[in-house]
Amino acid sequence: MEHERVRTRAWVLHPEIKSDEQRRVPGPALAEAVALAAALPDLDVIGSEVVRLPRAQAGFLFGSGKIEELAERLHENEVELVLIDGSVTPVQQRNLEKAWKVKILDRTGLILEIFSDRARTREGVLQVEMAALSYQRTRLVRAWTHLERQRGGLGFVGGPGETQIEADRRAIDEQLVRLRRQLQKVVKTRTLHRAARAKVPYPIVALVGYTNAGKSTLFNRLTGADVMAKDMLFATLDPTMRRVELPDGPEVILSDTVGFISNLPTELVASFRATLEEVLGADIVVHVRDISHDESEAQAKDVETILTSLGIDDTRPRIEVWNKIDLLSPDEREAAMARAERDQGIFAISAVTGEGIAPLLAEIAVTLQGVRSEVTLELGFAEGNKRAWLFRQEVVQSEKQTEDGFVIDVLWTEKQASQYSAL
Repeated sequence: MEHERVRTRAWVLHPEIKSDEQRRVPGPALAEAVALAAALPDLDVIGSEVVRLPRAQAGFLFGSGKIEELAERLHENEVELVLIDGSVTPVQQRNLEKAWKVKILDRTGLILEIFSDRARTREGVLQVEMAALSYQRTRLVRAWTHLERQRGGLGFVGGPGETQIEADRRAIDEQLVRLRRQLQKVVKTRTLHRAARAKVPYPIVALVGYTNAGKSTLFNRLTGADVMAKDMLFATLDPTMRRVELPDGPEVILSDTVGFISNLPTELVASFRATLEEVLGADIVVHVRDISHDESEAQAKDVETILTSLGIDDTRPRIEVWNKIDLLSPDEREAAMARAERDQGIFAISAVTGEGIAPLLAEIAVTLQGVRSEVTLELGFAEGNKRAWLFRQEVVQSEKQTEDGFVIDVLWTEKQASQYSAL
């Protein structure tokens, strides 16, 4: 008989710190934190609350009165794990674990847990391990299963413990070096795959968006693929690619990427650039938004910020998709549809019902025809440099030799055409 998995009783706290000018609207922020926690299969979120603070206390984050009040509540509800939606220093974490006799996980720790639960490809797994190690290196006060030794996170200061911490640091550093080497190999193979894909004359269409915006559902509808598409944060972590034939248009490669999230922990930003590298090579970026979400505007801004930091500028063709119109009230829905009608770059759709998909595909096709076109060129034998340039650009579809030279069919962008004219 299979044992049922033991679920951990968890409580989510969102500290709203008055002195923090960058703070988010507490309600939606708490809801997102609860959704993050729900993305872990072994957690049972039995309570959540916003804790208002004038400012963060150095040693304990919360004031002493608040700590006692919360201790009582956590004890009554037999809570084993407290998730704090924000960053918690190693000292604050240790002090709170002592005061409340529970395990503490901050936002970074939680996202790392989810990522390690979800990473599927070799690269994803390595990226997560490296991010987790860098994060843990700063807080050597925890149970360390991956170093084959268990240790609780209590009262770990001074004395012989110091040498133990040094040994741990060294173990982590050695492991990081090993992972970096493995990652370099994996990335090299990925680059080769990407080069092989670049030879395929299919344009790449990348779906990007805030986590839970419905990218995977849309991807599944367009490709008939069965990517995990659940209503939970970070349901997909690795880029998935499929070939799709557009109605009356070219064949494209559609790429589904990891969902973005605001305040992504710094340890993860670097790690997950790799997961988003596919977007860098994309001919069109399709930004999928959950238009039914209260924070849709703020989420869209977060996505734009990350795209800019990846180096994707306004010159790249971009289409904005307002998804989940099936969840809007009739009035809101009418307004969204009217706005999408007026605005050339916006499409209101429902990935679940399929409404609005046809015009979106038509737009992708039209945009791509602008991106690449087919031309037949005739070159004399003396024009070897032009012929070599075409092959270097990987735009040659076919080539025939004639008495006078070569007849070459190319598929290229307007930019490549003008570069060719300038040769």
